[in-house]
Amino acid sequence: MDILLAFLFGAAVGVIAHVALPGRERRGMLLLPMLGTLLGGAVWLLLTWLGVTTENPLIWVLSIVVPAVVVVPTAIILGRVREAHDARERSRLKLV
Repeated sequence: MDILLAFLFGAAVGVIAHVALPGRERRGMLLLPMLGTLLGGAVWLLLTWLGVTTENPLIWVLSIVVPAVVVVPTAIILGRVREAHDARERSRLKLV
């Protein structure tokens, strides 16, 4: 049942990243929370398969840190890629 906390931590990281980082209007509202949720659960699952128990703080720390380390750069890169793509499309369609 503790894996639910890992899912929740990952989702919280994704929501905070979505709200705090620029480019919010260029990405889906659920993209970053879902990515964080999946990463938090995957890290927890992997660590439990490796024999790490809930008494070890490593499982708790990594279930928060790994989603943050992946979600934040993903949001930044995705925003830049989407902005460049939109600019190319506006130029192609001669809207600018």
